[in-house]
Amino acid sequence: MFVIATAGHVDHGKSTLVRALTGMEPDRWAEERRRGMTIDLGFAWTALPSGRTVAFVDVPGHERFVTTMLAGVGPCPAAMIVVAADEGWCVQSGEHLAALDLLGVRHGLLVITRADLADPAPALAEARSRLRGTCLETIPALAVSGVTGQGLPELATALDRLAAGLPPTATDGPVRLWADRVFTVTGAGVVVTGTLTAGTLRAGQTLHLGGEPVRVRGLQTLNTPAGMVTATARVAVNLRGPVSPSRGDALLTPGAWHLTTSADVRLSPGEPPKGDLLLHIGSAAVPTRIRPLGEGAARLSFARPLPLRVGDRALLRDPSRSAVTTGVVVLDVRPPTLTRRGAAAARGAALAAAGASPGAGKDAPGTRDAVPGGGLPGAADLLRWHGLLSGADLATMGVTAPPSSLPGGWHADPEHWAGLRKALAEAVTGAGDGRLTVEAATHLLGLPDRRLTRALIAPPLTLEAGVIGRQDLAPPPLPAHLRQAIDRLRAELADRPFQAPSARRLAELGLAGRNLVAAERASAVLVVTAGVVLLPDAPDRAVKRLRLLPAPFTVSQARVALQTTRRVAVPLLEMLDGLGCTTRRENGSRICTAVN
Repeated sequence: MFVIATAGHVDHGKSTLVRALTGMEPDRWAEERRRGMTIDLGFAWTALPSGRTVAFVDVPGHERFVTTMLAGVGPCPAAMIVVAADEGWCVQSGEHLAALDLLGVRHGLLVITRADLADPAPALAEARSRLRGTCLETIPALAVSGVTGQGLPELATALDRLAAGLPPTATDGPVRLWADRVFTVTGAGVVVTGTLTAGTLRAGQTLHLGGEPVRVRGLQTLNTPAGMVTATARVAVNLRGPVSPSRGDALLTPGAWHLTTSADVRLSPGEPPKGDLLLHIGSAAVPTRIRPLGEGAARLSFARPLPLRVGDRALLRDPSRSAVTTGVVVLDVRPPTLTRRGAAAARGAALAAAGASPGAGKDAPGTRDAVPGGGLPGAADLLRWHGLLSGADLATMGVTAPPSSLPGGWHADPEHWAGLRKALAEAVTGAGDGRLTVEAATHLLGLPDRRLTRALIAPPLTLEAGVIGRQDLAPPPLPAHLRQAIDRLRAELADRPFQAPSARRLAELGLAGRNLVAAERASAVLVVTAGVVLLPDAPDRAVKRLRLLPAPFTVSQARVALQTTRRVAVPLLEMLDGLGCTTRRENGSRICTAVN
């Protein structure tokens, strides 16, 4: 299917043209037909000479309905700019063109309507001059009459050629369906409609809406039930779940999108907008605050979380004015905090340089071309800004992750990684006895995964039984009575390493109070939580056992595998969660993410 949006001044014949092409009435409301103008989004479709189907999103042309117009145009890959021969280029013609240009829409047709009422040549010449210098400068043009049928066969052929020349869509990519209509069907429930620009929808699949899971109860495309719909398509989705969606909400593939309340962007040339603004992306219009960063960059803060990716295009508009204010392209959806003096200017300079790194691209998957003024950030840019990111982080941010030698799918900026290695060596040296457990070092360095800590260990650092030491710095010997107490503990835990002794037994072993503190400082024991003491290599040994369990596993299954009690299993699993060894799911079960 090929989806195209109309654009143009009010009462220039957009709906009449769609009606003549499709035989369908795009104006859905009696009020629209009574007033003779579109006030909400209309939809119609027809078969083209090649057999392709074209679906039209008919948008209002009146200045009072610019938000509705942008909701229809935003997700569409192509536009049909309509200009009446008897009126020529008008105010909303220019505003609609400005919006399309800022959104990076490069595919479309220029259609001069009402060719039966006036010579179309003057209107065509003026429209061509207005298109000059925009993304749509070279689109084909033709004259038609929706009343007499003049030029309609040629228009259908031009639509066919346009459809054939569009870039292929990613049908295997993640779904982000912006809802442009929401209604309730008796006996079926909530239905949302939108333009599916990437991915595939299937009946029965689970999606996220507003952070909540919803199930696809059924699908329709062009009023026909379907078990599966692939991009590009107009689709109606019947949902099951405790949600109340509205226009501008997005149906998302779970785990594939980063919901953010702020983003760093590049602005289109001109004076940065001020005041109370609306961000238009897809069919959404979200109140937004702007903080200019200099060098054509800004930080946007949104009134609600949005699923954004690097390369997304959007519009910023002052709702008190009808004209579109400026265009933006998203550069970072996880912007770092700006606290130090001069941090904003430094951030602006870094964003201005985005795209120069190896691996940076002109386009992120599923996005339009970036606005003039620079490329899009690549993985190297994002890692330089954030230090450490997982492959999943990069994917949800809209960037392809490069190969990595780090464990667990992690990626690091080389300079940041060198700084971490130096910090680890300094931490071990300053630990008093020159020893740190992997868990303590992970916490000290603020790392999200202890596998990264292990990967940082290099001579003169050593790793033995979960303890990091230095080859050139022998730890001071523990007192004889404490060494004997630890030896007794090791003997008791030899066969059942997770059967932590009770507080009473620890006291009998001589590992209570100051003695326990000294043993922990010497990295001879691991205090999981108050009253739960194990040997330092307990996390490694636990992960080896947990990896043998079917995923996901419950606390009870973990307790049995570890041959211990809930008193030990629960805090130990929580420690493993914090170290990145396991991941807890919404239902309380876990998956093992560590590789030993």
